Amino acid sequence: SSDLADDLIKSQKPKLDVSREKTELDAVEWARFGEKNGAGELVVNSIDTDGVKGGFDLEMLNEIIAAVNIPVVASGGAGSIGHFVELFKKTGADAGLGASVFHFREIAIRDLKRELGNNDIGVRI
Repeated sequence: SSDLADDLIKSQKPKLDVSREKTELDAVEWARFGEKNGAGELVVNSIDTDGVKGGFDLEMLNEIIAAVNIPVVASGGAGSIGHFVELFKKTGADAGLGASVFHFREIAIRDLKRELGNNDIGVRI
């Protein structure tokens, strides 16, 4: 329904069941809960940026990264090599996840690694 879609936009509240079921927790609270209960790392996906290819949700990522002491993997929003450079320059993310840009060969992994290296961002070769 459109009410559900409106509620999902910029709510920063975790969703369950592929975003169909709302929770009352804030994303930062949820991240802290995960860490407190033994999570070794968090894969943080923003439903607002996922699949849009307009860049990662840097604001949300920075809030979560500041709140926890475990690695954070950013997911949702990668559409260009520049988005990965921006992710690592503007957040403390430990890794960036991209899916369709690699599956559909929109970004070559070799090119991404080269550009990250050119921007003094460490990569495994």
